[in-house]
Amino acid sequence: MALTSILITLLTITLLTVIPTALYRLTLVLNPTRNKPLRHGRRNPSEPTHLLIVLGSGGHTAEMLAMLTRAVTSPDPAQKLNWKDYHHRTWVVSAGDSLSAARAKEFEEMATPLSTQEDLMAGKVKKATDIGPGTYEIATVPRAREIHQGLATAPVSGWKCLVACRELLMKHTTDTRDGHAATAWEIDFPDLILCNGPATATVLVGASVLLRFFDVRGCSTRGKMRTVYVESWARVKRLSLSGRLLSSVVDRFLVQWPQLAKDSVGRIEYRGVLV
Repeated sequence: MALTSILITLLTITLLTVIPTALYRLTLVLNPTRNKPLRHGRRNPSEPTHLLIVLGSGGHTAEMLAMLTRAVTSPDPAQKLNWKDYHHRTWVVSAGDSLSAARAKEFEEMATPLSTQEDLMAGKVKKATDIGPGTYEIATVPRAREIHQGLATAPVSGWKCLVACRELLMKHTTDTRDGHAATAWEIDFPDLILCNGPATATVLVGASVLLRFFDVRGCSTRGKMRTVYVESWARVKRLSLSGRLLSSVVDRFLVQWPQLAKDSVGRIEYRGVLV
């Protein structure tokens, strides 16, 4: 009996210590005001970064590419996205979604020359020459859930997707923890993750939270994997399931209808129609 009491006491003390510590750590990881990614050598917001974009299938892909097209072609400097400021771009598509992969490639072929040409026309020849158009890759991960897939097998496919997303996020990393890559322009964890609702995006964001929670290779210390979620334009009155799951997890949560911004759940912002 004495041994049992000691074990129960030790277990209770462990739980009372571990659970509050884990919850406190989680609040730090999910704090949207956390540090922004450090640049090579110094904090330099104009230095190219690693951008990761999650494409769904059908409507999700169409909306994401419409938003990006509007951003890179906008005449308004406040809204314009300079595509080549992102030295490396990773496009994430689900297995079997060859159409989204093809659309991503088409977008790169359109956006990259556009950014470089505009810099040359603006007289920024040195900047365009030094940085160049950057690089991109199209990565495929297992589907988190197939259409009409039964709930009994969904956890298995979700786990496979989670493992693949973790491996993808760690594909380009550095072991340094002082905020500096080993060499200039070395590809690192994604600095920014952009998504808009597919189930794969929910799993990938979950994988990024796990990596930051344990500060794997200093990703949390160095402010990596900040996440922007854009709710679908089709969601007028109610958030999608992905939106409800991620509204308190992502760093910024944008909706395209003002009535959705009245929802008190999470960190919702209304910034007008983006597609």
